[in-house]
Amino acid sequence: MGLAEYLFGHEAEKSAAKFLSKNGYKILNLNYKTKFGEIDIIAKRDSTLHFIEVKASTKDYQTIYRVTKSKLEKIIKAIDFYMLNSNLNLPYQIDIVCINNQNIELIENITY
Repeated sequence: MGLAEYLFGHEAEKSAAKFLSKNGYKILNLNYKTKFGEIDIIAKRDSTLHFIEVKASTKDYQTIYRVTKSKLEKIIKAIDFYMLNSNLNLPYQIDIVCINNQNIELIENITY
């Protein structure tokens, strides 16, 4: 990944966090890294934790298709690690924020 792609992704994650904050989410962590993978955003709304993957593109296709089964498996392992290390026992869900050009869409509670 080059610098331009890194900066684009970083800006997309900042935009997603701002969008979530405006919609009632409390941002707990950004770019939570584990040996299993990274969780882009960890947030809380009401009594539920939200583990949020951010996908962005300026191209004309649906970014959700870039979330593969193997990516979800890595996210789930990272979530398990986070929950264990944080000693939490709260309900949680996996969400995706898709950013296509300037349109931001939250897709809640995805499964595979």
